[in-house]
Amino acid sequence: MMDNQGARSTVPVPKREKVAGRPDLWLRMANNPIPSCPGCHEPTTARAILEVLQDMGLTGEAIMVLGVGCSFAFQSMIDLDYLCCAHGRPPDGATAVKRVLCRGTMHRAPTLVFTVQGDGDCIAIGAGPLINAAARAENFTIIMLNNANYGTTGGQLAPTTPLGHVTSTTPQGRSTKEGFPVRVPELLATFDGVVYTARGAVNTPANYQKTRGYIKKAFQSQMAGLGLSFVEVICACPPNWHMTPLDSLKWIEQTMIPQFPLGEFKDIQEARGKE
Repeated sequence: MMDNQGARSTVPVPKREKVAGRPDLWLRMANNPIPSCPGCHEPTTARAILEVLQDMGLTGEAIMVLGVGCSFAFQSMIDLDYLCCAHGRPPDGATAVKRVLCRGTMHRAPTLVFTVQGDGDCIAIGAGPLINAAARAENFTIIMLNNANYGTTGGQLAPTTPLGHVTSTTPQGRSTKEGFPVRVPELLATFDGVVYTARGAVNTPANYQKTRGYIKKAFQSQMAGLGLSFVEVICACPPNWHMTPLDSLKWIEQTMIPQFPLGEFKDIQEARGKE
């Protein structure tokens, strides 16, 4: 560097280091916009997953399994091999993928397998595959996106709709007559075959970082061969909530999180003996 008099300056040039940026497996391009509604938190969750895969060095050893719903858009956001299953059947597909790749006769590096499912896909029509995968202690990870409604088909009542919330099928708000919301991480924590469950959100930077940590611990449990791991992520759905993106952030804080507390509900670090 030169000063105003032409003499060489002794002021050191700061070293530039990249501390943030687009994840390596992110597919967003100018001609391929994110296929989500304004204010949707699913792309934010996709980014968190990619950052964890990159941090763990698993970008080349991961397979994603998708169901039916808004979460299917992950295939156009994440550059991973993926399998698309019938509605509610991703746990069945993930079971097949994991067993073929990791329990077969071929000697290969362990493969990370995870599902991405909406709440309807996961705990409504998919309740049977979910419960049976938990009972069998299948060694993969389920990531459930909780937006409190059936986002793809018009915002109908879902198993995770909070009490009092208005949907297209509960115009007066959900009452106990329609049943209570299902808290999936707490439910799965009661299964011996499940080793890790947690619930996060991405409505604030702090919650985003915590959710990244939950996803990482779930993936670590799987790579250690411990059993089924599960992470729920509360996601905003402004169009079906009939809110602006900013108002949806407030509603998550004031309504969703009180009914769906954030945190870890089960964390087993040691493998159980298997017969």
